[in-house]
Amino acid sequence: MRLVLLGPPGSGKGTQGARISARHGIPTISTGQLFDRQISAGTPLGQRAERYVRAGELVPDEIVLDMVADRLAAGVDCAEGFLFDGFPRTYPQAEALDRMLAASCGPLDAVIDLDVDVDEVLARIRRRAHTEDRLDDAEDTARRRMAVFAAETAPLRRYYQQAGLLHTIEGAGDPDEVAARIGQTLAAIAHPQLHLGS
Repeated sequence: MRLVLLGPPGSGKGTQGARISARHGIPTISTGQLFDRQISAGTPLGQRAERYVRAGELVPDEIVLDMVADRLAAGVDCAEGFLFDGFPRTYPQAEALDRMLAASCGPLDAVIDLDVDVDEVLARIRRRAHTEDRLDDAEDTARRRMAVFAAETAPLRRYYQQAGLLHTIEGAGDPDEVAARIGQTLAAIAHPQLHLGS
């Protein structure tokens, strides 16, 4: 399956993305991991991205798309599928991804959107900041990132909803429960004939 996983910072994309990847045997392409690797390696792209990450701002599309293009060029098995974790995050990114996939793997099968209450997200981020010492997890930074995320992704959600690809999943609760909800949705997408009338 060719999938996109959306959700605000702290919504559990990393956890659920890993589970989807393992269950379906598909690689995860995470912009967060791409940023971390490029920043840690001190690459020119990483240096450009780091100042936005530190400021709690979304990294500009140009930088994000360059990183994604590099990852796709490194090799993705289109027959097996893949999962984009946290990408695209804007309407222009979605259009650019569609163009990339049209030239290679074919269209997306689904977009899973994790819906989590703001207070729950902030509580998760506070816990993560203590355990992982992430530079982008200070609460004031997290609040700015969430506000920017909400504004930037509203058109993106409409874009995928109009395409019939958007599936909103309740992201609160135990990770196993969230994974089960996602699993049911993906099963219905993969085998719609088995879910007619359900």
